[in-house]
Amino acid sequence: MTALLERETAPAEAPQPSGRGGLAGPLIKVVLLGLVAGLAVWAAFPLIAERAWLGLAVLVAATAGLFYLYTGRRHVPAKYLVPGTLFLIVFQLFPVGYTAATAFTNFSDGHRGDKREAVVAIQTASVTRVPGSTEYALTVATTGDPATGALTFLVTDPATRVVSAGTADGLEPLPAGEVTVNAAGRVTAAAGYTLLNGGQASARSQEITDLAVPTPGGAIRSQGLSRAYEGKAGRAYDEGCDCVRDVATGRTWTADDEVGAFVAADGERLAQGWRVGVGLSNFGRLVTDSAVSGPFARTLVWNLIFALASTGGTFVLGLGCALALHSPRVRGRALYRTLLVLPYAMPSFAMLLVWRDMFNTDFGLINNLFGLDVDWFGGPGSARVAVILVQLWLGYPYMFLVATGALQAIPPELSEASRIDGASPWQSLRRVTLPLLLVALTPLLISSFAFNFNNFNAVYLTTDGAPFPADNPANGATDLLITYTYRLAFGGSGAEYGFAAAVSIFIFAIVAVISAVSFRSTRRQEEVYS
Repeated sequence: MTALLERETAPAEAPQPSGRGGLAGPLIKVVLLGLVAGLAVWAAFPLIAERAWLGLAVLVAATAGLFYLYTGRRHVPAKYLVPGTLFLIVFQLFPVGYTAATAFTNFSDGHRGDKREAVVAIQTASVTRVPGSTEYALTVATTGDPATGALTFLVTDPATRVVSAGTADGLEPLPAGEVTVNAAGRVTAAAGYTLLNGGQASARSQEITDLAVPTPGGAIRSQGLSRAYEGKAGRAYDEGCDCVRDVATGRTWTADDEVGAFVAADGERLAQGWRVGVGLSNFGRLVTDSAVSGPFARTLVWNLIFALASTGGTFVLGLGCALALHSPRVRGRALYRTLLVLPYAMPSFAMLLVWRDMFNTDFGLINNLFGLDVDWFGGPGSARVAVILVQLWLGYPYMFLVATGALQAIPPELSEASRIDGASPWQSLRRVTLPLLLVALTPLLISSFAFNFNNFNAVYLTTDGAPFPADNPANGATDLLITYTYRLAFGGSGAEYGFAAAVSIFIFAIVAVISAVSFRSTRRQEEVYS
């Protein structure tokens, strides 16, 4: 008996892991940590090159923290929380923070880099060839793929036969043992560089022509594909007065660090400037600049109308279809539901292009089918109606699916009880079914509103914001704030990233406020019907 009790109370032996299964976990951990270390090393070199010591310190600390966390046996909850937190920071918080930081700068075409880069660009842009300019034997090369790699001028000094590599950052001599030069002085081989042949160089002739290698007195430019010359800068930077002076005329542009540009006494600015903080001026333009505030206000009103009409219209149509097919007396419900979901199953970007052609004035299906002669995209009103109709067709299947699921979750006894109490079908829908549906569907309606408020594809692929007024080609009648922001940031007339970021922050604030108010209303509904 004693032996039996001892055997029953003895602790059970831990199961021994099998050889292959027991090694899988540590092996996966080693591989993942190795990838983390490799990514950290890969990211460290650019940070060191840019002298971004704060970023390098954060990288080292984060890498050391990950190794400490996943090589030990403690902090088990953190092992599961950290990956999600890192993804949240990288894919959510960092883009939002960078956008917010950009909104307070003048980041735009002509104001991308720092002051030193602006000075180099101004001087190299003013380079002209003068009598007696030094000529070099030129070989065009890249540091990577011949079609896409960064261009480099390999030039040979005619006096010293020294070969240098020239880029937009400057000229750097190459060790003699790493290059081979022919009798004409042209480089025929260089360690670490890919020399372009005639066809490859011709394909990138415009880039070769535009490339200027800055030198102390000017810049080196190409003359064809085999020769280069060192021209003299027509405008030179004077560090004493912190200004740019025209060598020929003596005209001076003084640095203004508040606007990030060189400005003359009469107010003329040089096109090339540098990136600086501008405070709230980008946000102030939305209110004070009449050229911006008027179109912006009209776009905001239309944006709200579009989001409300798209969300409300798709909800009403989707709910109506769901109610019609909710009755068990309807035959072929599975077939009907499949047909109604087809627009949702098709790629939206392809369907938007199809609908754009269907609204064509001369050959479109809409006009030909109904015998109309409407220039759908020619007027603001018709273009907006067309955009809403397209979005209605694309969006109602989603509302149909969620409404169908919510209807099936409502107990049928509630509808039966309302009928027994003498309620009509409309009263039963309005007083019983619809309130219960809204409790479940209001969060989805809020998310749908937020999506439609920033529905870039619906406008960009259908009308591209058209029609445009004659006095403002940057803001069309069907533009949403998001398409207007895109045109500001990447428009052909000049990108204004700082101002576009300010508009993005404004859009975020609008959607956040509307969503917060709506969710508070949803909680009150849940308290009433719970």
